[in-house]
Amino acid sequence: MTIIQKIKSLVAGRSGKKVRDALTGYIFIAPATFLIFIFGIFPVGFALYVSLHKWRIKRGAMIGLENYVNAIDNLAYVAVFFLGIGGLIGGYFLIKKILQEACSHQEKPWLTIIPGIVHAFTIYSLGKWVFSALPEVLSIADKLRGLPRTQEVFLQLMGEALRTENVLRAWNIFLISFVVGIVLGGVLLYVWKNPRNANYQALCALVFLAIAGGIWLLYYTQEQISLAYQKAFEKNIDPGIVPQFITITAGIILLFLAWVIWKKAATQATNLRFWLYVLTTMTFLVGGWLLIGEIPTVVASGDKDLWLGLKVTLYYALGTVPFQLSIALFLSILLFQKFKGTNFFRIVYFIPYVTPAIASAAIFRQMFSNRHSAPVNMLMKLIGLEPQQWLFEPRGIFTLLGNYFNLTTPEWMAGPSLALVVVILHSIWTYVGYDTVIYMAGLGNISRELVDAAEVDGANRWEVFRYITFPLLSPTTYFLSLIAIIGTFKAFNTIWIFRDSLALGTTDTFSVTIFIEFFEKLRYGYASAMAFVLFAIILMLTFINNKVQGEKVFYG
Repeated sequence: MTIIQKIKSLVAGRSGKKVRDALTGYIFIAPATFLIFIFGIFPVGFALYVSLHKWRIKRGAMIGLENYVNAIDNLAYVAVFFLGIGGLIGGYFLIKKILQEACSHQEKPWLTIIPGIVHAFTIYSLGKWVFSALPEVLSIADKLRGLPRTQEVFLQLMGEALRTENVLRAWNIFLISFVVGIVLGGVLLYVWKNPRNANYQALCALVFLAIAGGIWLLYYTQEQISLAYQKAFEKNIDPGIVPQFITITAGIILLFLAWVIWKKAATQATNLRFWLYVLTTMTFLVGGWLLIGEIPTVVASGDKDLWLGLKVTLYYALGTVPFQLSIALFLSILLFQKFKGTNFFRIVYFIPYVTPAIASAAIFRQMFSNRHSAPVNMLMKLIGLEPQQWLFEPRGIFTLLGNYFNLTTPEWMAGPSLALVVVILHSIWTYVGYDTVIYMAGLGNISRELVDAAEVDGANRWEVFRYITFPLLSPTTYFLSLIAIIGTFKAFNTIWIFRDSLALGTTDTFSVTIFIEFFEKLRYGYASAMAFVLFAIILMLTFINNKVQGEKVFYG
């Protein structure tokens, strides 16, 4: 029987229905997977590649973590170190998952380790080929100088780039490992007809990728620290990397141990053991924060524009998210009542969200102009207050209030600038309508019987809201807060319209700072590194929000 006949027998009849269904599903998702890779995964990977180079218009030399160190100083080494630790921990949990699944089904999937290793090596060899081919492909621009810029010439140079010795060797290794992986995986699927066979192979591949990636990141961190020390000794300066690295790492480990011990405190049988666990937790917390107190020193050594952008972004998030969600919740409950004109007001509140953002920002800019004839300044004069500079004012809002009441305000209590307050007001005005509509959809899913039963038991309106409406709206609140926090860290277009040089950068959020580095200062590598720092911050905030707020979500 030939291979083609074996394949036909595998997918034929009732026994091959699962195989046919799986193949049909893969065929349907193939175009979407291709598009996600081209327009999602590849750009992110290329940005990572750029961030590891000295790149100003043209690609420069590979400089490793130098761009990240310039941005956040020695925290870059701590971050990469913990990524390596995370890889090892991820590998451990994957192994634990495989063992649990094997024990629960009383199976011995150890043969899947072999194709799993090959699959992992195939993924590695694909990445190796891409990183080998990228420099050759990017050098085509230099080779085109003095040549006719036609499609034929470009295709010829592209072919030469992909046929260079290093690239061709990496491609051949990928092809061989891919074919070997397909053959080994197929043979194992044919020999051990188990519905979880492919899942075991995939998990084994992920285990080896996680562990190998973690070990490589730890080695790379050590190598980069050694290189930084070597450069520092050549310049006769002390970088102080190791002390900061050790203290910050030890502080984070102590905080993690404090969290673990705190979770176990509630399960202790005696009061003595409970208070011992609590005391140990507090000790670890204090020690951890004292060790992490090294972070301000590191922050002070990083890029001042980056940390200013982060501070502005935090002000922007704190000034928009709580207020816009609170106002939206109030309006949604108000508009959910049945009275005349409800539909009209629903449309009115939603209009700012569908209004072109640039147009609304331009109108706000005119309303909050520093001219005395500007609408807001005229209103200020009408109620007996002095006109303000608004978008041209770099001083903090609390500093201005302190000056008005003849109070001295410390610099750290200055708060967001008056210019940023205008941006915050515009953001609240824009997104309150959207949040209101989503909240109203959530209110529509709350059973009326619950409210009626509470009212029959004597609950007033506040008690109904506190103990029924608000808890049942927790999934909606969680969704809106998550989207809002991520949105504030990515906000750009309207902030760029509001931006003015007289505000001294107090409206430049993180994304605006990245844009300036990329398009004005032309530091492509450094801007890419800053973008990955922003990505890490958003990921961390999403994780914290999921742990803190997500665990309190009540789905009924």
